[in-house]
Amino acid sequence: MRSLARPAAIWLAGFVTFLDLYAPQSILPLVRDRFGASAVEASHLISASTLAVALIAPFTGAAADMVGRKRVIAAAMFALVVPTAMVAFSDSLAAMVFWRFVQGLLLPPVFVVTVAYIGDELAPHEATSMAGIYMSASCFGGFFGRFASGLLAGPYGLRGAFFGIAALTLVAASGFALLLPRERRFVASAGAAHALRHMLGHLLDHRLFAIFAVGFAVLFSFVAMFTYVSFYLAAPPFSLSPAALGSVFVIYLVGVITTPLAGRLIRRLGRRGLVMATSGLWIASLLLTLTGSLPLIIVGLALGAGCGFFSQTAATSYVAVSAQRARSSAVGLYVTWYYIGGSAGAIVPGFAWNAWGWPGCVAVIALVQLAAGLIVARFWRETHTPPPGSGVAA
Repeated sequence: MRSLARPAAIWLAGFVTFLDLYAPQSILPLVRDRFGASAVEASHLISASTLAVALIAPFTGAAADMVGRKRVIAAAMFALVVPTAMVAFSDSLAAMVFWRFVQGLLLPPVFVVTVAYIGDELAPHEATSMAGIYMSASCFGGFFGRFASGLLAGPYGLRGAFFGIAALTLVAASGFALLLPRERRFVASAGAAHALRHMLGHLLDHRLFAIFAVGFAVLFSFVAMFTYVSFYLAAPPFSLSPAALGSVFVIYLVGVITTPLAGRLIRRLGRRGLVMATSGLWIASLLLTLTGSLPLIIVGLALGAGCGFFSQTAATSYVAVSAQRARSSAVGLYVTWYYIGGSAGAIVPGFAWNAWGWPGCVAVIALVQLAAGLIVARFWRETHTPPPGSGVAA
């Protein structure tokens, strides 16, 4: 039983991060209707959190090399319950957006430090399997947050949906605190000034910056696709209910299947070849969503989700092997650009939505994916095999 405690705790950390981050996505049409807001204004519930993650992630990455692990992760998970509950108490869209921003500030101390814990405490072969557990939990949490909020919003409204997510967060935090063994191999790094110098060096490295750009494109496309398709499917002729919209997000579980396959594809195609291929396939999958057929839309969304997970796995592992020093800081910067992309993906396509509806959103996402493919073709070069566990997604 003791041998299962650490994997269970790591699973809970991965689950709770993405449970909270994306929970509002399936109920954005309800938010829009309740407050008389536009689609762009409602989408701030997503962009506020992703922007907060982007702001704090690089500093969390540096801090992860200087402080202990378990107490930081557990404290952040318990603290996360408060803003989640406050979203439920909010009586205005502005208040909801504020508390969603606070939520975002508390997420990097969970996932960045969890990744650091895995790297510190486990042997390479154990780290690889634990990274797979973390990734699977992240995928399931991303699905379940969207599904649960949509399911709860029908009978209990927006307030009930967010209270439900807060309760799940509290249960997960309690389980994590009880199950995770304290770190034994942690050694503090040289200090903040040293870490910040390395961060600046990473930003000036054109190879790393090209990887950061791909991370930006991945979450931009992910967030844009799953945010505005909710408005598309909530409107006629589909008119899906919140529960039905939440059920659509079961396709997010494709990540549980595709992520383990990414390593094999990287070995066969290389990271450069895989990301270029997924950019093209992602564009093709978007075209399926323009058919007006709900089954084909679901297929297109599932293909797009799979492409996102493949690209993310390739990019995160490429950061780990491309950074010659201070890898934690490099991963933190990657996470920053990744979530800046998520914030932009929640807002920028909204203007295309207002002008041209879902086809306008598809065009914007396709252009971003085309740019990502061109950046990879120009700047990415193959390198050696990634160290075990380096493909953990943020």
